[in-house]
Amino acid sequence: MALLGVNVDHVATIRQARGTNEPDPITAAALAELAGADGITIHLREDRRHIQDRDVELMRQTVKSRLNLEMAATDEMVGIALKICPDAVTLVPEKRKELTTEGGLNVALLRQTLKKHIDLLKQGGISVSLFIDPDLEQVKASHRIGADAIEIHTGSYCDATCAVTRENELAKIAAAVKAGNKLGMSVHAGHGLTYFNVQPVVALGGIREFNIGHSIISRAVLVGMERAVREMKALVVGA
Repeated sequence: MALLGVNVDHVATIRQARGTNEPDPITAAALAELAGADGITIHLREDRRHIQDRDVELMRQTVKSRLNLEMAATDEMVGIALKICPDAVTLVPEKRKELTTEGGLNVALLRQTLKKHIDLLKQGGISVSLFIDPDLEQVKASHRIGADAIEIHTGSYCDATCAVTRENELAKIAAAVKAGNKLGMSVHAGHGLTYFNVQPVVALGGIREFNIGHSIISRAVLVGMERAVREMKALVVGA
């Protein structure tokens, strides 16, 4: 049965828009857990546009399920992770001007830097996942440098505007999932998944964890955090 990790970054986005102390992503995380979330994901970006360092510290103290810290593969971020000790780290590419993460890591190109960071994090007792596109070479490269898990970037599937393209992208995800499992890595998926497009990905099987944020937070604005999480959890488990 797949797990649901709820990303609460965009609760912090609303807070930072006014520079106040509400809404509180810590409270949102607690409500998500009460509603059945199997884990909480937060992305501490280098420009601190939403989640702040204090949020990460408080999350580590309060999250009762599993805390997954998304971050760029930099010395600064690795140092923060080793200090905070989240349950897992997901290394992601990061550009200052992007609205959100635009694609997966080029693991083959960045293998030396990534391996150095992975080794340090694993020595600190932290499980490491790499956020990659559904590409078999990236899956194999992730395994070669010692990643515990991969998170398949589902953005191209979610952005597809015609059925043929959508099915092609789904097939790429399926192949990457199969390869990751065959290599013994835990396989996760995320980016752009909504209440309307997640079920075909769940139906592929082999995906251990779904990390979903924007769609859940958007729905929570209208129906409340607990209901939004329960409805997504039902889709992830029920499919």
